[in-house]
Amino acid sequence: MKTLNITLIFSFLFPVMVSAQNLLETYKSENVQLLADSGFGQDVNWDKVFETYHDTLYGRWRGNDKSLTVLPDGSVIVSHTYRDFYTRFDANGRFVEEFGVKRPGGGHYRSLRHVQGVLPNNVLFSGLDNMGNMLCFDVQGNLVKTLKMDYMARQIIALPNNNLALVGRVLWSDRVREFVAIIDYETNEEKIIWDHFDPRRFGSGTLRFNYTYSFKNGGIISCTTMPFKRALGLSQPPQIASIENKLVVTIPSSGEIRKYDLQGNFLSSKKITWSKGYISVEEQREIQEKAIARHRAMSNPDFAAFASEAENIAARDYFIREMEKDLPRIKDPIPMPYFANLIKDSDGNLLFFEFPKEEGANAFNVWVYKNGGEFIARSSFTAEGYHLEIKPSKMVFHNGYIYALVTKKDARGIPLRLVRFKLESRL
Repeated sequence: MKTLNITLIFSFLFPVMVSAQNLLETYKSENVQLLADSGFGQDVNWDKVFETYHDTLYGRWRGNDKSLTVLPDGSVIVSHTYRDFYTRFDANGRFVEEFGVKRPGGGHYRSLRHVQGVLPNNVLFSGLDNMGNMLCFDVQGNLVKTLKMDYMARQIIALPNNNLALVGRVLWSDRVREFVAIIDYETNEEKIIWDHFDPRRFGSGTLRFNYTYSFKNGGIISCTTMPFKRALGLSQPPQIASIENKLVVTIPSSGEIRKYDLQGNFLSSKKITWSKGYISVEEQREIQEKAIARHRAMSNPDFAAFASEAENIAARDYFIREMEKDLPRIKDPIPMPYFANLIKDSDGNLLFFEFPKEEGANAFNVWVYKNGGEFIARSSFTAEGYHLEIKPSKMVFHNGYIYALVTKKDARGIPLRLVRFKLESRL
């Protein structure tokens, strides 16, 4: 793995990043310009550092499936899908090293899950592997402890009292359970504070817009053409954040914002104030027709690398037939979740990003934790020269700045970059 040796001589050589102005005032301009810090990571060889951008998994490109975690000192850890190492950058965005996580008996863990966050004393914690193990380790890759869960976790965050909160999911024989739990870091004990059940559906005809093709060797391929329609339960699970020693649980499907103390005791609930959106019948037909046209244009489909050319063509033809069957069945609007993504800024505000009406749109509503919580502004981000990906795993606030994994427009070689953005009002 690659390593850069860096000696820190004088701490004053590394400026402390502070917010240029109150973030709320910036949001109120209704359009926020993200200005890339040209000195951040300026000498990094991105073609080398992010050479995993070319990665594939089972014949599908996965190189952009990465996430970032910002440590309290402004250094950054980047995670890579199913790789055996993480990449560390210093507070100025310079590449430091690739490091793995050491096994207690020697060697390193394989196929590391993404880092989900950081606990006190710079203890990093990972997502759950296939056996439900969460690795907790320091920035040198020394294992601190392992926590164990018996379910899938969609989101995991650190709480101020050194515990964890997570959004989990369990598949039962006839139901899907989505839930939010608090995990005691010391004892590994869990407390479920919210849950919801949906029926579990089986077969290609049980829910429209979901399609599954079975290959002769036993492999399967699935696709969904319509947003917010999933065959296995909630398509939009809860999203969580920690603010002022409180845990905030947001429910995209209902627009509810629930607050709990750090022990998981329910405190209050409010409702998002904007109207629920819908995908009209006309919009659904347009989406479905585009999906059919997209599949028809696949002259050499490559759904599965393990399948023959004839079977990939058969899968394509099957999807087209099933999509065409669903087209005349579109008769009712589809309700949209109230928001797509939730991101916490470094001032403790929550940004509720709406579902984009067009490519590149990223309108968000700003929720402030005071007087029981209120929405005070609606704004959007603009970044010249970069394609923004609005996800908590790709965009993290720290000391008034945004650290982001973005692709650079018109870049030669690998376009992926780690960028630090300054926020300015755009009038």
